[in-house]
Amino acid sequence: MTARHLTRRLHLGLRYIWWPRWRRRSLFLVGGLTVGGLAVALALLSDRAQLLFQAVYQRYPQAPFLITPLGFGAIAWLTRRLFPSAQGSGIPQVIAARQLVDVTARRSLVSVRIAMGKILLLLLGLMCGASSGREGPTVQVGAATMFALGRLAPHRQPGLLLAGSAAGVAAAFNAPLAGIIFGIEEMSRSFEARASGLIIGTVVAAGLTSLAILGDYTYFGTTPATLPIGPQWIAVVIAGVVSGLAGGLFSRILIAVSRGLPGRIGRWIKAYPVAFAAACGLALAFCGAAAHGSVFGTGYEQTQDILRGHSQLSALFGPLKLIATALSSVSGIPGGIFSPSLAVGAGIGLDIHWLLPDVPVGVLAILCMAAYLAGVVQAPITSFVIVSEMTENHALVIPIMLAALIANATSKLVCGQGVYHALSQRFLGAGDESSIEPSALRRLG
Repeated sequence: MTARHLTRRLHLGLRYIWWPRWRRRSLFLVGGLTVGGLAVALALLSDRAQLLFQAVYQRYPQAPFLITPLGFGAIAWLTRRLFPSAQGSGIPQVIAARQLVDVTARRSLVSVRIAMGKILLLLLGLMCGASSGREGPTVQVGAATMFALGRLAPHRQPGLLLAGSAAGVAAAFNAPLAGIIFGIEEMSRSFEARASGLIIGTVVAAGLTSLAILGDYTYFGTTPATLPIGPQWIAVVIAGVVSGLAGGLFSRILIAVSRGLPGRIGRWIKAYPVAFAAACGLALAFCGAAAHGSVFGTGYEQTQDILRGHSQLSALFGPLKLIATALSSVSGIPGGIFSPSLAVGAGIGLDIHWLLPDVPVGVLAILCMAAYLAGVVQAPITSFVIVSEMTENHALVIPIMLAALIANATSKLVCGQGVYHALSQRFLGAGDESSIEPSALRRLG
């Protein structure tokens, strides 16, 4: 082989093999850094939005009866008029986008415009007292970011959406392992070997961005609580069953409203969605009054207080937080259910403590947080990994696993499908069958 032929083969190899490969890897790296930065910005802005609402509430305790219904109605109108795919948590939209073949159909669910609207309307919702979280919206924002970058590698779009979703969870919770498991168990329901390295790289980049800006921290702080093997392990079963039933009930409410309620109520909701959102806001204001303001917002501070055993919350916090989160979700305004679900689980643990006073309240809260989340999303591995990483409690890993598995099985008795995948069918069903993956069509029946 002559030097000329060798040079030509080297040139072709660099042009058609090595350059595309490194361009693809750089794409995932840049996307991960961008998603991490957006997740941190959304976290800081969300905290400011909640502080603003709390400042108004502390000075004018009756303000939610005006601010919340009017705010919900205005946000619902803006969502339907300007950002029609930004409602709810955003995770169902990303699940649906991964199943759509048509690029235009995908763009309607995960465009940059939708992501910007998601951020804006989520912040407005928190300023109105919505019981919403930022983690689900971060998933849609992350997927939209990667989708926008995907123009440089259009054949990798499903993998880019998956990587953006995993990076969003990792950066939002400062839980990289949870982000990877979330991508495998919840978003794809399978392990994609070819994309695994790139997804992990994206998650690492997003996690490093969060680490560089916010520092090394555990989401809820470290909890030293333990559960020695013995009679106290009955708490695992009780937490799994009670939280699983509650999570299944919550999911069933969201799915039923999304698919349309029967009779006059269903027709009224469909005809007057903005008025329905305002009615949900008014009902949330009553829940807030009954709970002395504790059910507004993400529920982060209330959960942290319960974990530390310093909470002065009443026994009604858990049930009222569940209702408040359901009202915020079915209203049609943008907002996630991850953080509020963890708060509901912690509230259930606080209630169970009255039944099992010998078990530390922090232990019960951790078990019920994982169990309730597993009951809602029916993804037990993701649930126990997220809670384990957020509390950094390695002594409770086995009890958390068992509680999540029990809750997952119990939830299926109430609701046959996890809430995210059930809600994603709405976005798949709206598209033409030729634009949907065959596997997704089979699930739609």
